[in-house]
Amino acid sequence: MKSYTLIAPAKINLHLEILGIRPDNYHELVMVMQTVELADRVDIRSVSNDNIILHCGNPKVPLDRTNLAYRAAELMQQEFPDAFLESGGVEITLHKHIPIAAGLAGGSGNAAAVLVGIDLLWELGLTQSDLQALGAKLGSDVPFCISGGTAIATGRGEVISPLPSLAGIYVVLGKYQSLEVSTPWAYKTYQREFEHEYAREPTALIDRSHRVHSGDLVRAIAAKDAVKIGQRLYNDLEKVVLPAYPQVGELRAEFQRHPNLGTMMSGSGPTVFSLAASREQADTIYHQVRAALSDPDLELFVTQFCDRGVRVV
Repeated sequence: MKSYTLIAPAKINLHLEILGIRPDNYHELVMVMQTVELADRVDIRSVSNDNIILHCGNPKVPLDRTNLAYRAAELMQQEFPDAFLESGGVEITLHKHIPIAAGLAGGSGNAAAVLVGIDLLWELGLTQSDLQALGAKLGSDVPFCISGGTAIATGRGEVISPLPSLAGIYVVLGKYQSLEVSTPWAYKTYQREFEHEYAREPTALIDRSHRVHSGDLVRAIAAKDAVKIGQRLYNDLEKVVLPAYPQVGELRAEFQRHPNLGTMMSGSGPTVFSLAASREQADTIYHQVRAALSDPDLELFVTQFCDRGVRVV
């Protein structure tokens, strides 16, 4: 039986702006997203029956269709029934290194890896655009997780525009293992408190999106200016998550106490990150935050930006 091993990187948001509500009731967003070297490993192989078999050593990870990786395999079976009948089912093993429920797109990355893996197993010959279109049916972050690197994401997050690579910039991530923030809660709470600021007309949505495309952060990315990138981090969801989850706010404040290029909460949280000018500075931040917050529930990671999404080992 054929098998593949794939690497599925985590992602952080360098910019997250909520523009308004779409006709489908999703939020209209403009984000700058970035993959990092911290990654899960996904093993996938053909099996002789027509089952989807999912394994994971982390007891917090569901092994049924509530898992996005399982649903990715189901989607491929539905979209390519002839290939499914010819090739049979799949066995998927997730090796989790990305924290669970961290806002780092771990589940979306696993689903992206399953799409890529089944494309290879069944020799479908799908393009990256084909895979991203399939990924958009599963979740807003899945298309980006397929391509990775540095990109602007618009729409509900599924429309991807690549930006120049920032590979090599160091980042320190922090997340309390037991703390989870519901993404739907974060967006609904933001809407309740800030809907009066939403753009109402299509022209206003386009204008605000274009301002990010041509704005200071994108210019800093084009120049690979890590200092200016750190100065221009932005996340609308901090306005509702930080007041409601004091631990996240305290962690963010602790990161800010130590020399860094910029600190922010990623996505809907609860992960907080600081950019660093070097590996040495990243290690210093790591040790200083660990010394100040000795809580064993706090996970800290030193990693760096990468220029790719899902890849085959």
